[in-house]
Amino acid sequence: MIEVETLKYALQAFANLNQDDFKLSSSFWHVKSYKKGEYYNEYKSVCKYLGFITDGVFRSYIIDKKTGEEKNIFLYTVHGFVVTFKSFINQIPCDYHTQAMTDASVIYICITDLLNLYEQSHKWECFGRLLAQEAFNVAIERTESFLFKTPEERYLDLIKHHPHIFNSIPQYHISSYLGIQAPSLSRIRKRLIGKK
Repeated sequence: MIEVETLKYALQAFANLNQDDFKLSSSFWHVKSYKKGEYYNEYKSVCKYLGFITDGVFRSYIIDKKTGEEKNIFLYTVHGFVVTFKSFINQIPCDYHTQAMTDASVIYICITDLLNLYEQSHKWECFGRLLAQEAFNVAIERTESFLFKTPEERYLDLIKHHPHIFNSIPQYHISSYLGIQAPSLSRIRKRLIGKK
C-alpha cells in the first residue's frame, strides 16, 4: 500500500523510527478518504485521531461570533500531520472545526493505540515528544507571525511551508489564513511578481 510506505518514510525522517519500530504500529494505522467539505474533527468534539495526510488539504477554522465569518487558523497539507493537538493530547472538546478543503486521504492512528506504543517503546515515546514540540512550534510561529511580521512576510512563509497550496484552494481561504482581505492578497502577489 503506497500510503503505508509514504508514512514509513515520513516517520523515519521525522523521528528516526526504523522498520522494527514501525512494525510495532503497523496494525494500528487505518486509511480514510474525505470528500471536500467533510470534517476531520468538529467544534466541541474530542479529537481521537492523529492523521498523516497522503493527499489533499485541510484547514482548522473558527466562526466569528459577531460577524459569522469563518477565519482560517491552521492549514495542513500533504505529508504533514493533521490533528487538533490540544484536544487530542488532553482528550477535551476542540475549540475549532477541522475540515477537508479538497478531496483528501489520511492514514490515521487512534489516541489509545498511540499511548500504547509510548508505553511499549522509547522510540515511540520520543516520537510523541517530537510531535508535541512540532505542534508547539507551529502554534507559536503562527501567533508570532501576527505580532512581528507583515502580511507579505506571512505570505512568503506560507509559500515556503505549503508551496502547492495555491493550486489547491481558493484565494479567499488564503487571505483568511493570512489575516487580510482578498484585494490585499492580490496586491502582495502583484508586487512580488514585479520584483522578479
